[in-house]
Amino acid sequence: MEPDEPPKYGRTIVSLLESFSQVRYLPSVAGILEDTCQIERRIKMIANPDRKSRAQSLGVMLLLAVLACVVLTNAYAAKADFIFGTPTNLGPTINGPDDLLGACISYDRLALYFCSDRPGGYGGYDLWMTTRPTIDDDWREPVNLGPNVNSQYDCMAPSISADGLTLYFSDYDYGKYPASSVDIWMVTRETKDAAWSAPVNVGQPVNWEGGDNSPNISADGLSLYFASSGRRGDPGAPAWYDLWVATRTTTNDEWGAPENLGPTVNSQLIDSCPSISADGLLLYFMSDRAGGQGDFDIWMTSRVTEEHDWSPPVNLGPVVNSSAKDLFPSISVNGSTLYFCSSRPGGYGGFYGDIWQVSIEPVVDFNSDGNIDTDDLLILIGYWGQNEPLCDIGPTPFGDGIVDIKDLEVFMSYWEKENMPEAPEEEL
Repeated sequence: MEPDEPPKYGRTIVSLLESFSQVRYLPSVAGILEDTCQIERRIKMIANPDRKSRAQSLGVMLLLAVLACVVLTNAYAAKADFIFGTPTNLGPTINGPDDLLGACISYDRLALYFCSDRPGGYGGYDLWMTTRPTIDDDWREPVNLGPNVNSQYDCMAPSISADGLTLYFSDYDYGKYPASSVDIWMVTRETKDAAWSAPVNVGQPVNWEGGDNSPNISADGLSLYFASSGRRGDPGAPAWYDLWVATRTTTNDEWGAPENLGPTVNSQLIDSCPSISADGLLLYFMSDRAGGQGDFDIWMTSRVTEEHDWSPPVNLGPVVNSSAKDLFPSISVNGSTLYFCSSRPGGYGGFYGDIWQVSIEPVVDFNSDGNIDTDDLLILIGYWGQNEPLCDIGPTPFGDGIVDIKDLEVFMSYWEKENMPEAPEEEL
């Protein structure tokens, strides 16, 4: 095989193996589905330390994983499948003594939109943007989106579309402030280098006479999540904010009637500032419901597919949430970084705090022995084809409801970091 072919070979074998629920002796699969002694011998041969290249080593481990499929059982206990890193403040270039009301990371992770009442704006709160050349560079000095976008009132909670050409946000209805409540608005541009259009009210049925704010557009542009106040039509319900979603068939269609995310997700208090993951299966939001760490916490609900119901929300815990206010979550497109606002100690100032970020890492040390090794690989393969949270780490970091090739690929990326020697300079 060519140097880049072993991983493809391993994936092909995995696909073939998925067709068999038990060992079968067929001439067409000789050398793949064998008895235990043959498999043991093959694994020993494959694991020979005389490896020729980094690509070949990856292929070896993929093949080892496949062969282990036919001899392992499901004898391991599940535990949490992700951990958070240490939250870090984005620093004084972005943060300061002023208030911040919402942040949104772009899909290429090179632009961060946020709301601030810092000097140099046009109203109470304005929309600002900071950029960086690469994801490894520092954020540059923020720039105001200008008077064409920002009003004399409060532009808040931005959400940028996947293509970077539509920006949703909330503001008061121009010309009616303060009599009217907050609505959801949008601006568009032809290219990322072009100027933004004048704001357009998203209109009914998304907006109504109550308050509608904190929009968040899905990756495909077909779902708009937002918070709305007093809209349930239940005379006995308090007029707190609930999470809603409006959908459309194509991006050229009008929005349909919004649907409440229901009592499983929404509480009797404030549920607001949604952030939907790129695959549409995870929804982060802020809430002051019971069970939190402070005034407001960040919570998460999930679903197996977009056709399934949302699960009961879980609090992200004391690493992300503090005894202060933790607000306005925004998840990166790859699900590996959560941006949020927090007034926790260690910041630079305003009432609503600073913008922070925290990494989200899948747990690949399945047996908790401090190593990422073959033992963990065998555990993953033991749950192949099952809905097992312990090993359901792909797509990173929360999985998709089944242990399969996606999880194997994520595991191998971490195994490779810990176990693979550096490639010779001539191979880089």
